[in-house]
Amino acid sequence: MSLKDKLLQDMKDAMKQKDTVRKNTVQLIRSGILQIEKDKKVELDDEGVLDVISKELKKRRDSMPDYVKSGRQELIDNLNKEIEVLLGYLPEQLSEEEIKGIVAQAVQETGAATMKDMGRVMAVVTPKVKGRADNKLVSGYVKQMLQ
Repeated sequence: MSLKDKLLQDMKDAMKQKDTVRKNTVQLIRSGILQIEKDKKVELDDEGVLDVISKELKKRRDSMPDYVKSGRQELIDNLNKEIEVLLGYLPEQLSEEEIKGIVAQAVQETGAATMKDMGRVMAVVTPKVKGRADNKLVSGYVKQMLQ
C-alpha cells in the first residue's frame, strides 16, 4: 500500500471516528500533495509524499513558539496532536547521537575545516537524514563541528 493510499484510508477512518484533528491534518497533507502534482504535472511517489509531510511538520514546529508566546493552551494542544499525527507517517526519527555521528562522518569525508565548508557538509548529510531529522537541528550540529 502506497503512502497516498494509507493517507486516504486514515482520513476515512478519522472521519468515522470523528477525530477532527487527525482528519484535518491528513486533509492538509493530501491537499499539499495534490497541489504539487497539479503544479508540476507529476505523480508523487512515497519519497515525494514524505517531503510534503516533512514540510508540514516544519511549519508546525516553526509556529509552536508563537503559540506558546500567546499562551493559548488549546491551540498548543492541537498543534502537538498535529505534530504527533505527522510524525506517525515519517520514518523513525534519528536520535541526537546518531545525527552527530552522521555529521562527524560527513565532516571527515569532505575534509571540512571552516564555516565556508558548511554547504559541502550539508550536501553529504542531507540525503542521509532526509525525513528522519529536522534540517535546522542538523545544521546546528554542523555549525558546532565546524567552529
